[in-house]
Amino acid sequence: MSKRRVMFTFPPERIEEPVIYLLGHQFGVVTNIRRADVTENKGWVVLELEGTDENIDRGIAWVAAKGIRVDSASGDAVEG
Repeated sequence: MSKRRVMFTFPPERIEEPVIYLLGHQFGVVTNIRRADVTENKGWVVLELEGTDENIDRGIAWVAAKGIRVDSASGDAVEG
């Protein structure tokens, strides 16, 4: 099992979609939200993903394909 911290930045059209729930459900990844700021027009979340490297990578690729920006995060700080 691996752990990885990432930050998702949601475009307005994706705010209401249950992306984090589906990521966990479809890819067998544990999602642990560390920080978040979500309104009806914008949103971001820093979360820790736990699972196999393969499942985390597949899940992140799925999230990015939905138009959600994915950045690496260390602790609660975003890298890059």
